[in-house]
Amino acid sequence: MCPARLAAALAALALAPAAPAADLPVVKLIATGGTIAMKIDPVKQAPVPAISGEDLVATVPEIARVAKVEVQNLSNVPSDYMDPERWVELSRAVAEALARPEVACVVVSHGTDTLEETAWFLDLTVASEKPVVLIGAQRNASEKDFDGPRNLLNAARICTAPEARGKGAMIALNNQINAAREATKTHTSDVETFKSGDFGFLGVADNDRVIFSRAPLRRQHVPLKLKEGEKLPYVEIVAMYGGADGGMIRAAVAAGAKGIVVQALGWGNVNVAMYEAIRETIAKGIPVVVSTRVPNGRVLPNYGFKGGGKTLKELGAVFGDNLSPQKARILLMLALQTTSRPEELQKYFDR
Repeated sequence: MCPARLAAALAALALAPAAPAADLPVVKLIATGGTIAMKIDPVKQAPVPAISGEDLVATVPEIARVAKVEVQNLSNVPSDYMDPERWVELSRAVAEALARPEVACVVVSHGTDTLEETAWFLDLTVASEKPVVLIGAQRNASEKDFDGPRNLLNAARICTAPEARGKGAMIALNNQINAAREATKTHTSDVETFKSGDFGFLGVADNDRVIFSRAPLRRQHVPLKLKEGEKLPYVEIVAMYGGADGGMIRAAVAAGAKGIVVQALGWGNVNVAMYEAIRETIAKGIPVVVSTRVPNGRVLPNYGFKGGGKTLKELGAVFGDNLSPQKARILLMLALQTTSRPEELQKYFDR
């Protein structure tokens, strides 16, 4: 949002009659870190974790006209540090918050580098119909055009909108609302970085109101089944590229991977060396999911040359539909809690 539009939105809120505090919905903000929680360190001359969830809320006093915000500082780390253990902890914190009748929704502040992965994990593991909105910032809190405040204000508006129910986890930056399944970061620094490829935005947080234009229909719930001290199965992503020799697949298997996601080419194709490594892996009972490095479109068992998608399907590989490699990995980790049979795993990816 440009400064003029932000100013207009804030002015509209300022002129609107304030609702009694008792009538406002409760929004739980779970802060995890990222650029939205960073400032320039005077010694390092670089952004570092510096502000809390309460500090972020204080940058937007207008939010008090939208909701009563409760803050939980779960962590303060770059999103590059996010991992399955932190995802599990966050998912449980979100579910616990949403289970409270007075909480209308949860907002998660997070770095943008892995924001799409965390959103997808929450979309799969949180069963509530109440919305979860994830936000980040491309500019840190020391910059004059820090985009964190506008994203937080919009997140509160979006997640308290009645139309947001049932839409699962959403990413909201720069006024735009993206579904967790399709959203991906498309630019390293622009504030308009998250896009949904062929499918487009769910809606927008405009100056006067939140407008949804579509709903995410391909949603599923894959519950966490971990006992105390257990971790999700180790799944590795291995890229196919010109000259790949399959060694990284074999190394991942040797390291104990319980599943492999291959970032294949095109419709889901690899060379002969990768084909042989995939064949060996499947023969050992380790599932292989085929994804693609192409940003749009599904993988399909189309080509019949050795390493073509059809021949991988004949080996017993699972096809990851239109999920990116990183999102296919998350779904495979969760599905492996229940089964490692390719035909059963395929059902998860077809939903």
